[in-house]
Amino acid sequence: MFTSVDDVSARLAETGYLASPAVATTVFLADRLGKPLLVEGPAGVGKTELAKAVAQVAGARLVRLQCYEGVDESRALYEWNHAKQLLRISAGREESWDETRTDIFSEEFLLPRPLLTAIRGDEPTVLLIDETDKADVEMEGLLLEVLSDFQITVPELGTVTATRRPFVVLTSNAGRELSEALRRRCLFLHIGFPEEELERRIVRLKVPGLGTALTESVVRVVGALRAMDLRKMPSVAETIDWARTLLALGADTLDETVVRDSLGVILKHQDDIQKAAAKLDLDAL
Repeated sequence: MFTSVDDVSARLAETGYLASPAVATTVFLADRLGKPLLVEGPAGVGKTELAKAVAQVAGARLVRLQCYEGVDESRALYEWNHAKQLLRISAGREESWDETRTDIFSEEFLLPRPLLTAIRGDEPTVLLIDETDKADVEMEGLLLEVLSDFQITVPELGTVTATRRPFVVLTSNAGRELSEALRRRCLFLHIGFPEEELERRIVRLKVPGLGTALTESVVRVVGALRAMDLRKMPSVAETIDWARTLLALGADTLDETVVRDSLGVILKHQDDIQKAAAKLDLDAL
């Protein structure tokens, strides 16, 4: 999909995703080597958006598996349309079971889920396995099997092998430690909070109506908040939300009143808001 690291940076920027050199390099290598990309980092720093941006620039279909506690094979691989199978069985009462079984376990009754959809597609595909750390260990074992050979066996139909491997992105908020076996199969990328200059560029891109001085103030204040011992540090997504909030309020500068009234946009816990209100010194920024 990409010819060079610079090509990755330029094309992702066209979608509104400003990639650091480390991000661009790892995406390029994942594409060139055909390896899954494991992206780890705090929530809201652009892990999921990276997969969406790659799909957009490549003109690829985005297939997303959203992980959660309890997600199983039927949600990830495939399941059979039982209601339709029962109707078919009822309609063929005069047939033998062998005739009926051959029919009801056919493609017509199969409901492909994200993994099977991505594996058997013959068009460019980006497979996003989102919040992998929320899935159970058993689900992680299934991912290992699929990502090792890029094939899935449906006992009634046979083995489906990818003719065109998808570009695979796994994301993790590090809620639990992923296995070494899964990590070995992937290229690893950690996306943390961006440098101030990159974050200013992101805000200018996403909130173009915000003045230069106010943009710089927003980024400095967010940086000061991240330096505090908070339960949930503000992410890039919250920085953008705050910039849009200030634009909507018609604020020209950051003063104590504006900050105090809008802290709930960037901080999500009351004790964090109280700590920030007590320790934040705007004059020193």
